[in-house]
Amino acid sequence: MTLIGRTHSRGIDTLSLDSPDTRNALSAALVDDLAHALAASGRDTGVRAVVLTHTGTTFCAGADLRDPPDPEALVTLLRQILTLRTPVVARVTGHVRAGGLGLLAACDIAAASTRATFAFTEVRLGLAPAVISLTVRPRTDPRALARHCLTGERFDAAEAVRLGLLTTAADDVDTVLAPVLDGLRRSSPDGLAATKALLTAKVLETFDRDAADLTALSARLFSSAQAREGMTAFLERRDAAWVL
Repeated sequence: MTLIGRTHSRGIDTLSLDSPDTRNALSAALVDDLAHALAASGRDTGVRAVVLTHTGTTFCAGADLRDPPDPEALVTLLRQILTLRTPVVARVTGHVRAGGLGLLAACDIAAASTRATFAFTEVRLGLAPAVISLTVRPRTDPRALARHCLTGERFDAAEAVRLGLLTTAADDVDTVLAPVLDGLRRSSPDGLAATKALLTAKVLETFDRDAADLTALSARLFSSAQAREGMTAFLERRDAAWVL
C-alpha cells in the first residue's frame, strides 16, 4: 500500500502525502514511496508540473521518530525534487514542521493557506536542521532563519512568505494557485526544464558541496544522548530534561 496518492488533470500530476495517522511524518516508507511517485511523474511526457500536497491537517510533521528515514535517502529525495525536469509546486493547507520544511524549500513554487503554521522544531529534540538546510538556507533570509532555527518558535504563513519558505499565502490556496498552474500549462516542456535548471543551479552547487558533511552531522545527532532524551520526551508528551 503506497503512502502517496497520485492524480492527473490537464498536465498536472498531484502527489499527496497520504499518511494522516502519522501526520505525514517522513518515515522510511513514505520517503521511498514519494521518490518512486516523483520518478513516475518525471517519466510522463504529458506532465507539465507536479503539485505536492497532503491529506489531513498536517502537510508534514518532520521525521518519523519511530521509523526515521536514512539521512542519505532524505538527501536523495530533496535532490530529486530540485532536479526533476518538471516544476514542483507545494500546496499546503495544514501544518509544516522540521523536515517538512525541507520538502517545502525544495519545491520551485510554494503556496499555503493562511491557516498553516510552521516551525523548525529540531533544537527542541536535541537535533539540528542539518539535511534540510541544503534546500532551506539558499531560499531564505539568513537573519529571520536564525531566529526560527534557534528557538523552534511556531510562525504563520505571512512570516513564511517573508522568510522565503513560501512564494505566496492566501485564505484559499487553490484560488492563488490557479493562475500559477495555468501559466505552467501554457509553457513548453523544454522551456520549463531549461528555466528550472537555470533557477536551481546555485542551490544545487551548495547542495552537492555540503550534502555528505550534513548527512554525517544528522546521523551523529540522531544517535546522541540528548537526541534520545529529546525524542523520548516528545513521544511521552513531557519537557526534555534540559528545559529550564
